[in-house]
Formats: sequence, structure tokens, C-alpha cells
Amino acid sequence: MTNTTSPIAVSGLSELAAQYRAVLCDVWGVIHNGVRSFAPACDALARYRAQGGTVVLITNAPRTSHFIVEQMGTLGVSPDCYDAIVTSGDVTRALLLERGSAKTFHVGSEREKTLYEGLDLQFVGEGDADLISCTGLFDDTVETPDDYAERLAAWHRRGLPMICANPDIVVERGDRFVWCAGSLAERYKAIGGTSYVAGKPNAPIYEAALKKAEAIRGGPIARDTVIAIGDGAPTDLRGACDQNLDVLFVTGGIHSASFGPTEAPEAAAVHRFLAEKDLGARAFVPHLTW
Repeated sequence: MTNTTSPIAVSGLSELAAQYRAVLCDVWGVIHNGVRSFAPACDALARYRAQGGTVVLITNAPRTSHFIVEQMGTLGVSPDCYDAIVTSGDVTRALLLERGSAKTFHVGSEREKTLYEGLDLQFVGEGDADLISCTGLFDDTVETPDDYAERLAAWHRRGLPMICANPDIVVERGDRFVWCAGSLAERYKAIGGTSYVAGKPNAPIYEAALKKAEAIRGGPIARDTVIAIGDGAPTDLRGACDQNLDVLFVTGGIHSASFGPTEAPEAAAVHRFLAEKDLGARAFVPHLTW
């Protein structure tokens, strides 16, 4: 692996593409911001595929992949830029399946309940639950994790486990940041609660994505021929580094304020940021382009 705390600055994916057979690319913050797609990023992935590379999108979305395909279509993300998608929702379903008909309290918006289609879980009120399944905040347009302090404490007193379908702490939606399920899972763990997470940075979602890539290519893919692209240090970078995958760090995402001018990130600031977080990357770029 060639990750380092002193990655090189590149102008785009084209400088690295020939060295890799597959890309595992983050979605939110790299190819769209929840409101619109980023045309240069979509073009870069499409060009990479046109040269024979395989692209698997890997996202902490708390819904299954076919719903994300639909969402990306509405945002203008062309299907030409990816071969497959693996979501945190996909791998979380495996954890929920193991719970059988557990009495479950869902925390999150109504639109995320598609995650549970076909499962045997019994959805009950908060006071009757044996399991908390968290896909996000009930209303991420106005709520913060602070609004859940009493609830978290009550769940902990009862010893309820939480299964978190989206490990992200925050994402950028348009021009603002919104809190995600991971913020509640982190708060819960901080007070001693038990939280299970299958999405980035944990291994199951990477194992699923690599299996997809191998199935598409028709055979094994060596780890040193796979590069992960992402903007989130605790999820994208941590997960890829833990899986011994090279990283192209998109600095213009959620950490952009740490690196000086967004379109011209300062190398020293990027290197310092990675060193402080004990992370590495092969290269960095302000935004994904070809």
C-alpha cells in the first residue's frame, strides 16, 4: 500500500487510474451533496469505467441500494459512472435479520422505513422495545444529538442495544450540514450503551463491495489494485486504511475548512490533518475530477 500522512496532490483521477482495477467511491460529498450531482466527479468515474476499470459506490446511506439508484437518478447522477452500489442499509439488514421478530423501536424518518421491508421485526412503541434501530434523527432539519440525551440515557438504563444503519456523524446537504444516525450511535457508546454498526468504517461494507467488484470482473482482485475515494476521515479514510486500501482523499468535502482555500488546499494542512488523526492517503484532490 502507498498510503502516507504526506500524500501527493493530484489534478484528478487520471493521474492514478492506470494503477488500479477497481474504485470504491463514496457518494455523498463526492458525487453529490444531497441536492445536486457533481458533473466532473460523474465524468471522472465514467471515464475510468470506459478504460476498463470497475466502480462500486460505497455509501453509508441507511436504505438499500435500489432506493439509492433511484435517488441518484433524480439528482442527475448518470448510471454510466458506476457498476454497482453497496449501502450501509444493505449490510445493516443482515444484522437486523439475525434479530428475528425482536420488538423494535425505529428512530429516523418515515422515508427510511424501506430498510425493513421483508424483515420479521415487530415495530413497537419506545417503552415496549427490546431493540433500537436507528436510521437517522426523526427530523434532521431541526434536531441535533443534544435533543436525544434523555432518550439515550433511558435506553441505556434498560440495556437496549442499538443497531445504527448510517455511521456518518454529519453530511453536507446543499450548503448546510445535517446530523446523521452515527451521531446518536457515538453518543450512545459514550455513555456506555451498546451500538452495532456495519457501514463505513467497519469491515462488512468493504467485504460486500469487494465481492461485488470481483463478481463484476469475474475473478479475485488484489487489494493493491483497488483505490477508495472519499471525503470523510472517520468513515471513508479510516475504513479504507483499516482494509489496506489506497485512498484518494477529496479535501473539498466535510473537512474543507481545515485545509485553507477549498479549490487550492494547502498540502501542509492536509498532511497535518492526516497525521493528527493517524490516517494516510495515496493522494489528495479538492474535488473528484478526471
